[in-house]
Amino acid sequence: MCGITGVFAPGRDAARLAFFALYALQHRGQESAGIAAADGGTIRSHKEMGLLGAIFDEDILSDLSGHIAIGHTRYSTTGSSIVVNAQPLLERSDLGDFAFAHNGNLTNTDELRESLAPTTVLQATSDSEVMAKLIVESKGTMLDRIESVLTLARGAYSVVLCTQSELYAFRDPWGVRPLCLGRLAEGGYVVASESCALGTVGAQYVREIERGEIVRIGPHGLDCYQTDVERAQPALCMFEYIYFARPDSKLNDRSVYMARYAMGRRLAKEHPVEADVVMAVPDSAVAGGIGYAAESGLPYIEGLIKNRYIGRTFISPDQRMRSRGVHLKFNPVVENLRGQRVIVVDDSIVRGTTTPRIVALLREAGAREVHLRITSPPIKHPCYLGVDMATYDELIAANHSVEDIRRKTGADSLGYLSLDGLIASVGRTRGEMCLGCLIGEYPNVPATHEVHAAPA
Repeated sequence: MCGITGVFAPGRDAARLAFFALYALQHRGQESAGIAAADGGTIRSHKEMGLLGAIFDEDILSDLSGHIAIGHTRYSTTGSSIVVNAQPLLERSDLGDFAFAHNGNLTNTDELRESLAPTTVLQATSDSEVMAKLIVESKGTMLDRIESVLTLARGAYSVVLCTQSELYAFRDPWGVRPLCLGRLAEGGYVVASESCALGTVGAQYVREIERGEIVRIGPHGLDCYQTDVERAQPALCMFEYIYFARPDSKLNDRSVYMARYAMGRRLAKEHPVEADVVMAVPDSAVAGGIGYAAESGLPYIEGLIKNRYIGRTFISPDQRMRSRGVHLKFNPVVENLRGQRVIVVDDSIVRGTTTPRIVALLREAGAREVHLRITSPPIKHPCYLGVDMATYDELIAANHSVEDIRRKTGADSLGYLSLDGLIASVGRTRGEMCLGCLIGEYPNVPATHEVHAAPA
């Protein structure tokens, strides 16, 4: 789920542009962040644990001089959350130094690690470093080396890479994780995980980077190479639409906000209920809640106010505060809830630990009835492609029926959006999306993962 960006901006401070692009992508990862910048001769880098605003200041950004930069904000999957795994990674090769930042998760990391030279020293514990080392040890031009990685690496990977004088971006042959290209009005280009980052730095959206495509940006302009790597069916992660992406982004030319709004409308058709008001769990379910309200004809209210910065701090609450759980994250708007029959729209139920607390919080605030409506189908399978989606034992829908989950959450009723309803809302076909966490069928995942071994 990490956020990545790359900037090629002649005559401008690329690291500063990368910083603001990453700010727009901070929702994709809050564990660590980093920026590497190149001025045509030297690559400088800075990365730390924590949020962007706590890591970078004017002095640090001033030291990252140059017209090329890449940036990364991390959400960890393969590799623990420690500073050595923070990105961008810096590597040395016979072509010169380069910096590397990766969003996704490889499914054949062990196999790739074994293919590295016996003398290769790995500093980190992430699949990203293995991929970077493959580039170091490959032969030919940088384009040749990236293409060789595309033939070897399985799984999800959107990558930005900068040398001393060029910016590269490439995407796996399945297109699991998003990556788009924008053009700066003053000249130059920006690459980012989501289109919302482009507008932040004044870049105009051009297009999505294609599956299996390598984009090179250098002194002579923009070059795009569609590799000969065989492209399987497209498999953009459905959870980008459900939860990950910012609502003001667009994926494959589909507005994320409008997709979520359509999910809410479809959900109201599939699971109507007599109630007084509709609310959403902020923030990713808001568009769905508004869509549900529009379709049902019920008023939309704010039932919960999100404490946006609690939980993104390294100061841990004491035990008494921790025991209040969801109270740290949300405050109820009692005046909107008291005596009401409330429909609560949320994007998903994964482990089923937070939802019962939300239902209890709404009842404490005076809600007379609480009806849960979820804008995704039940999540019954883990993810192997870059999402910390838990194991089968932890996934509540893998082990319990909808009625069991309703009882465990304490809701008066529970309804999930159907798979057909979800696909129709997104405006794609079933064969164009990765639906692994919903149906247990994954693109490019080795059988050793035993992905169909769900509990009986």
